[in-house]
Amino acid sequence: MRTYVLRTVIAGAAVVGLAAGCGTGKSVEGTATPTTRDIDKIEVWNPCTQLSNEALQKARVDPATKTVTTDAQGGASWRVCKWQATELPIFVTVFSTSHTQDESRANPKLTNFRDVTIGPRKSLTYQEKSEPSADGCYASLPAEQGMIEVRVGKRQTKPIAADPCDLAVGYAKDLEPYLPK
Repeated sequence: MRTYVLRTVIAGAAVVGLAAGCGTGKSVEGTATPTTRDIDKIEVWNPCTQLSNEALQKARVDPATKTVTTDAQGGASWRVCKWQATELPIFVTVFSTSHTQDESRANPKLTNFRDVTIGPRKSLTYQEKSEPSADGCYASLPAEQGMIEVRVGKRQTKPIAADPCDLAVGYAKDLEPYLPK
């Protein structure tokens, strides 16, 4: 989707530029060079420091149980923190990344993609192929930086009693107002 929008904007700008240049007698030489995203130079929002205790409590996770997985200083393509849910024996992990939902869809290690809506965002759920489906699920929300993933994963040896993708969507809906657009 993001690629389609970018192509449409570039094509529209090219048409406007050509129309504006008609009749001037001037020509422009050269070739256009496409821009690419440098995922390591995008400033990635930090859930470890920017999700408030209030936001976490509203999402039914315990702020005191925070585990930092990845919180690199400076440029980083991932920042990840995990908390224990207060009502269920699960972990809720928030991944912030410069990678996109299109990259997730193309990832051969992911499966069971489902389109969902979380707040105003067209989002996705998916699971890891290497993990039993009852053990966890990701809810992915698009963001200017790339995406935010909210993952629900089991905390005990028993499978999660409810559908983990439904749970991931529920936690993502609670956190969505606090996530970057």
